Amino acid sequence: MLKAAVFDMDGLLVDSEPFWQQAQVEVFSSIGVTIEQKDTLQTMGLRIDQVVDFWFKKQPWQGPNCAEITALIVSRVQDLVKEHKPVLPGVFEAIATCKAMGLKVALASSSPLGLIEATLEALELENEFEAVLSAEHLRYGKPHPEVYINAADALGVEPQACVAFEDSVNGLLSAKAAQMKGIAVPEAEYANDARWAIADRKLSSLHEVNQQLLSSL
Repeated sequence: MLKAAVFDMDGLLVDSEPFWQQAQVEVFSSIGVTIEQKDTLQTMGLRIDQVVDFWFKKQPWQGPNCAEITALIVSRVQDLVKEHKPVLPGVFEAIATCKAMGLKVALASSSPLGLIEATLEALELENEFEAVLSAEHLRYGKPHPEVYINAADALGVEPQACVAFEDSVNGLLSAKAAQMKGIAVPEAEYANDARWAIADRKLSSLHEVNQQLLSSL
């Protein structure tokens, strides 16, 4: 029986993936790394410092170190989110549905806590979650399950009694490795990826979240 719901943030609550892609292309290109928007799909769902390390190993650069590049990308994304406030369809309704069922609600994101807080404030979601978890300072980000296990602990619920909502395969792997139920809400462009087979349910948007769906898990 479900007792809690845990939401990812980027690409699920907020349409920030294009901003992450834009910020990466802008910042990496400025230091001579050859990267296009399509290349960012290779690292979708990973923590941003892991993304930066990934590209440094492929195309080492001179000048600013990885931590400085990470900070530049995060800052650019934060500015774009504040400017555009791109909340995705069904977010408020899905959270309300979970609460109406008596579920505790948390957020578990790979993003830095500062960006999470700025995003929730921009979208007027800052009071919707009983716990907000970042993988920023964990040894491993998603697809490692630690951030989801920490979310369950913060809510005082066993992971097996939680459902996680995710838009990326790496995020879904994280939730499933934590032994949570996993609901995938991928972008339409990636909806046919065979790896979504590990999801307990796959939706086209959070508008499809209802009590019948959650009760069937």
